Amino acid sequence: MAKIADTTRESWIKSTFPEWGTWLVEDIESEVVPDGQVAMWWLGCTGVWFKTPGGANITIDLWCGNGKRTHGDNQMKPGHQMANMCGGRLMQPNLRNVPFVIDPFAFKQVDAVLATHYHQDHMSIEWAAHVINSGMTTTDENGKEIPVPFIGPLKSVETWKKWGVPEERCRIVKPGDVIKLKDIEIVCLDSFDRTCLVTTDSTGEDREELTGVCPTDMDEKAVNYLVKTPGGNIYHSGDSHFSIYFAKHGKDHDIDVAFGSFGENPIGMQDKMTSVDVLRMAENLQCKVVIPIHWDVWTNFQADCEEIKLLYDFKKDRNEYKFHPFFWQVGGKYVYPQDKDKIYYHHRRGFEDCFEHPQNIPFRSCL
Repeated sequence: MAKIADTTRESWIKSTFPEWGTWLVEDIESEVVPDGQVAMWWLGCTGVWFKTPGGANITIDLWCGNGKRTHGDNQMKPGHQMANMCGGRLMQPNLRNVPFVIDPFAFKQVDAVLATHYHQDHMSIEWAAHVINSGMTTTDENGKEIPVPFIGPLKSVETWKKWGVPEERCRIVKPGDVIKLKDIEIVCLDSFDRTCLVTTDSTGEDREELTGVCPTDMDEKAVNYLVKTPGGNIYHSGDSHFSIYFAKHGKDHDIDVAFGSFGENPIGMQDKMTSVDVLRMAENLQCKVVIPIHWDVWTNFQADCEEIKLLYDFKKDRNEYKFHPFFWQVGGKYVYPQDKDKIYYHHRRGFEDCFEHPQNIPFRSCL
């Protein structure tokens, strides 16, 4: 039992963070994925862990950080991408809205670290440090043991290198590239993240001027991924906004499950897909299941997934939708195609073994 004399701010932080301890790490590491399936865990924001029957483990956009922690001077830097987009200057009140559900330093194995783009909430220096410092290895498509690769567009690779990830560990990808790892094939596709497009290298007072300048190459800043697995093809759209070019991806590839960044955009801001956009994305991609993500993480963008369900039910018969939504919870597992007909996720409720052992009550009438 703890004593007041031994309790400090530091002891409190160590005893409570991350809030789930190693619970989810243990779940992921002990999971045995059946043949013909793929298991996925939502880690918050757009972070997803994938695991396959062949033992492939990859992360996309795993992020271990937080949002605002102080009001500071209550000002946003003029060069920040949100300031570039809308001209605002007041501090964005983006506080992290959900628990952090994993301990990245507790994992023993991963086969690849992927990022869709280089924004702060899609890359993790903590995760990179653990993968590098622990000496994790994987095998390439020829069975040769290699250090775990870091895969992403040019700007993501530049970020990893600034953190200290060796250049030889990084692989720059662009749309059209294909990477094979164990029983996974990763196809790199176009991103439609227009917020990333107006992100500059200078986010301070001496902002880089974009007015009248031809936009930089999106392919250097962001990509979407199609992860082909024994259980199905999973489309990760990063922070993409809605684009009619989703229809091209849907015609070029068979897509089973699609993730889309959903949020309630504040006045004067367009950074996340709306409920209508999420349904249009799914229809254009011709996927079977669409899963909204990112809605969980920021207090100022938090959205209600029931809006998607309401519009889906309103439009599905008239538009003859061939897909349905699935509403996840952070830290939850989704196995495809095993769970393909589910609409809502609920964490395990427990007490499966009730009344299997003697009770310790005075009378049965207590029940």
